[in-house]
Amino acid sequence: MFGQLKTEYNTVDSGYAEVNNTRLYYEIAGKGQAIVFIHGSFGDRRFWDFQMSTLSKKYKVLRYDLRGFGKSALRKEDEVYRDCDDLLALLNYLKIERANVCGLSYGSFIAIDFALAYPQKCTSLISIGPRVTGDDLDDYKPNSDSFKAIVSKTVELLKSVGKKEATDFLWTGNNSLSKSVQSPEARQVLLKMGYEYSWWRHLHPSKREYAFPQAIKHLDQIKMPTLVVTADFDAAICKQVAATLKNEIRDAKLISIRHAGHVMNMDRPEQFNKELSKFIRKRSKFTGTEIGR
Repeated sequence: MFGQLKTEYNTVDSGYAEVNNTRLYYEIAGKGQAIVFIHGSFGDRRFWDFQMSTLSKKYKVLRYDLRGFGKSALRKEDEVYRDCDDLLALLNYLKIERANVCGLSYGSFIAIDFALAYPQKCTSLISIGPRVTGDDLDDYKPNSDSFKAIVSKTVELLKSVGKKEATDFLWTGNNSLSKSVQSPEARQVLLKMGYEYSWWRHLHPSKREYAFPQAIKHLDQIKMPTLVVTADFDAAICKQVAATLKNEIRDAKLISIRHAGHVMNMDRPEQFNKELSKFIRKRSKFTGTEIGR
């Protein structure tokens, strides 16, 4: 099931993949080496609005809504599933043999899990605003400004007064995540996604699993080229995880985006896109992989 949308540069093909007992919405544009973008929490594929048009001039760019997000099917409360298996099924559905797998925040959990579970499908791993299962660094304290405390307060507002108020607190409130956003354009996209987000995953139980629930203990198994991206104003836990990934994954490259926060790909898209392209181009030159059109 396909649709087409004209962007400034390319035609974006969109559709629904009936795979792995679910229905995943995706958008794909461009030609050449594949990049798949996995979005963060509290939104959908639009986390990558600032990458889709620009990078699809050089690469085949795929973004999609995770199960339970955006236009994809909602989760079933009693069904066990893994996001890494959904991604594998989507790549196979689209006949993409290998891809540079790029995940932001919540998407970083999935990208690393996928890289460990299906390394043969990964040209490279790119972890942004990085998290990894088993990091256990963000201990919950009711009055703290940790990620868990912010999410807890957001869900409390969601249940008591509604998703607009919850979204406003998350992205404009007096908390470290909101303060990390440096670009007004990024904040507007985040607010729009939040207002339209179903918040289903925060209101219903789920039997989602990870292939590697303690992936932090298996980072030395990751052999593909790896780029770790943090930023000046990224969350403290993400900076700590970034250092861990750099230390534990052989030859991992760590960069920090200046004047940007946790959603650095949205805060400073030109710098982010340049660094991502440079990493892929250098890796491709080293391995002899063809890039571009």
